[in-house]
Amino acid sequence: MKSLAELEQLRNKTLARVNLRKEDDSNIRVVVGMATCGIAAGARPVMKALMDEIEKRNISNCFVTQTGCIGVCRLEPIVEVYIPGSEKITYVKMDAEKAVKIVNETIVNGKVINEYTIGAAENN
Repeated sequence: MKSLAELEQLRNKTLARVNLRKEDDSNIRVVVGMATCGIAAGARPVMKALMDEIEKRNISNCFVTQTGCIGVCRLEPIVEVYIPGSEKITYVKMDAEKAVKIVNETIVNGKVINEYTIGAAENN
């Protein structure tokens, strides 16, 4: 930041994105569990990988947010994907490599990666 004008421009851009998220239910929402258990299990690199891949692929209808405890600490890091018109997809035991695959398969192509889901983990 070199001036107040640049800071104001950044503020306005961020507020516009936040308002767009609130008003537009057609966006895909990705939520990463970032409570202490998630962070300890590696949620930060997962979140960074998701954000980097979405930016790299220039995906504009998807945003990544964080939340506190999702409630299944033994399966952290957890990523929930909310696609409009579909059921929530809960991916567990994530890492950065799996996060990139989620962007490429689920967010871009609409395919659920069953072996990463909470259902698959609960069956093992």
